[in-house]
Amino acid sequence: MIENNINPSVHTALGVRDIYGEECAYKNKLQHIIHKVFKSYGFYDIQTPAFEFFDVFAKEKGTVPSNQMFKFFDRDNNTLVLRPDITPSVARCIAKYYKDEEFEIRMSYIGNTFVNVPPYKGKLQEVTQAGIELFNDDTSDADAEMISIACECLLKCGLEEFQVELGHADFIKGLFEEAGFDKENGDKIKELIQTKNFFGVEDMLDKLTVSEDIKNIFLNLPKLQDDFHTSAENIEKVTKNDKILNALDRLKKVYALLEKHGVSKYITIDLSEFSTYEYYTGVIFKAYTYGSGEALLSGGRYDSLVGQFGKNVPAIGVAITVDELVNAAVRHGNIKSDDYGCTIILYDRDNVDEALSKAKSLRENGENIRTIRKSSRKDMSAYEEYAKRINAKELIYIGGLA
Repeated sequence: MIENNINPSVHTALGVRDIYGEECAYKNKLQHIIHKVFKSYGFYDIQTPAFEFFDVFAKEKGTVPSNQMFKFFDRDNNTLVLRPDITPSVARCIAKYYKDEEFEIRMSYIGNTFVNVPPYKGKLQEVTQAGIELFNDDTSDADAEMISIACECLLKCGLEEFQVELGHADFIKGLFEEAGFDKENGDKIKELIQTKNFFGVEDMLDKLTVSEDIKNIFLNLPKLQDDFHTSAENIEKVTKNDKILNALDRLKKVYALLEKHGVSKYITIDLSEFSTYEYYTGVIFKAYTYGSGEALLSGGRYDSLVGQFGKNVPAIGVAITVDELVNAAVRHGNIKSDDYGCTIILYDRDNVDEALSKAKSLRENGENIRTIRKSSRKDMSAYEEYAKRINAKELIYIGGLA
């Protein structure tokens, strides 16, 4: 309900905002940088609709819960939703348009997503994502390349201090199988792990029948990242669960390849990592930087999702939250003010030809030029103040006496 003292014609709804001025310029700049990185690795652009049939994002596909989607109806009473996630849309396209392709398919996108979260949580309900999806490649090499591309995007956007937390979806799943949790207890422990509340995990495990070895793995999850290879060896001694063992083996291979890519210093292996998106089947990862609790990017392998649309292919994706990246780049001081602005050419009525000619010449040299005819009702100081307000790089006057 709109409060009585709010004019809906000038205010935005809760959870969305206007982006303008310098921030909008910075956002466009970073999107351009990211897109250039994507293209350099052979990704082709794809655009999917902002809204689709509800079934594209239904629970079975593993995307956000139904109550977090913006839903509405078309003329035929079909349920439509604003996309909460772009990956299922791209997966649908691959199943439809690349049904017979057996070799690699590489797609990149930039678009907005919409998630109906409670506004009081402080999260935006509309954000821009820039992402890549790689299909028909199930190798650890593909996993490592996608993570390396994600790191390159952050570095090219000016971030130098960040960490990618790398895990595997099957590790937690296998650990839960070993523990024998029912769904209710499993969901509670997942929530505790997600919030890093390991005191709560210990309290729950004390009330359940779990082997001492498995209990120790749960309680030591925060410490396992300190020496992953030693931790993996210790875990392998106390479990025969295929999901756990295969997950550890995959992470070893991916980490070794990330060392070859030269980005391993940005990688932390976190075996407690898991995603709320149920479609992930293999490596999963999120990147964070200081000063923000929200992930700059996330991604992972989802080998079963495309099959739900009719084409069984392995796949892995990365989604960068551009809004978070802009905030981080500004906060870290890595976007300079000279990235934004233009030159103003101010001219009198009698000097229009000269002004337009000069503007054209400067634009052809790559400069951003704004031409303004001077009003006789305004003196030069007013234009000078205006130039400061819009962060103009220069004010050039073509005319008589100012």
